[in-house]
Amino acid sequence: MVSKRGVSGAVLAWGVCTSVWAQTGGAAPVVLQGLVPDDSFRAAVVARAMALFGRERVQDRLVTGGVTASNQWKQDVGRLLPASIKQVTKGQITLEGQVVEVRGEVPSEAVRQQVIADLNQAAAGAYSVKHALKVVVPEQVLIDQALANRTVEFEPGSSVLTAAGARLLDEMAKALAQFKGRSFELIGHTDGHGARASNLALSQARAEAVKAYLVSKGLSAQNLRTKGMGPDQPIASNTTEDGRARNRRIEFKLII
Repeated sequence: MVSKRGVSGAVLAWGVCTSVWAQTGGAAPVVLQGLVPDDSFRAAVVARAMALFGRERVQDRLVTGGVTASNQWKQDVGRLLPASIKQVTKGQITLEGQVVEVRGEVPSEAVRQQVIADLNQAAAGAYSVKHALKVVVPEQVLIDQALANRTVEFEPGSSVLTAAGARLLDEMAKALAQFKGRSFELIGHTDGHGARASNLALSQARAEAVKAYLVSKGLSAQNLRTKGMGPDQPIASNTTEDGRARNRRIEFKLII
């Protein structure tokens, strides 16, 4: 185990964080900083971080010296950083003495419980695990949940909304209005039937129709962008009516 002086800075921080392991997203750097006993311990921490997040993302700022630890602690470093920790964002893990502390945000309660369970299993009673994980649902997930896999309906071959399409946009207008000041991209898609050029034009016209409707419901036109993708990004087969219906859709994307 680690001596009284401990491995005081063996922290991982992902995101913009002053401690060791900060991550805000898929390509954000993973910063290692703090004190470790020697180069072999340092190599163990760095190797585990690279295995989890990729060599190109890990920034090693660890400092050697000033603390002591047993070989057992070196072996424990890897297992105390379970793979599920990759699901934590804006996070920080501190390994100090016999205490493992993890902070950050997770996208669901299920993920929170998984990370905690994995850490407790890894600790195996030899370490005390503290956690302050907050469930934060990503904004795009909230938008997708409001849409709930439903399709904005139009009259066949046109950009005229049906009554059902207008009712769905009434719901989406309320959902998007919660993100005050944020911008969105409205992306139109068609199925694969017909000429590609015509489908591109139709998908753009439908995206513009959605924008006009949302603006009529109080959303700012400046915060709404449109794009027509035509048949180029299908999510189902165009060989069945059900598949074609799924491909004829409007996406609502939060612009980061």
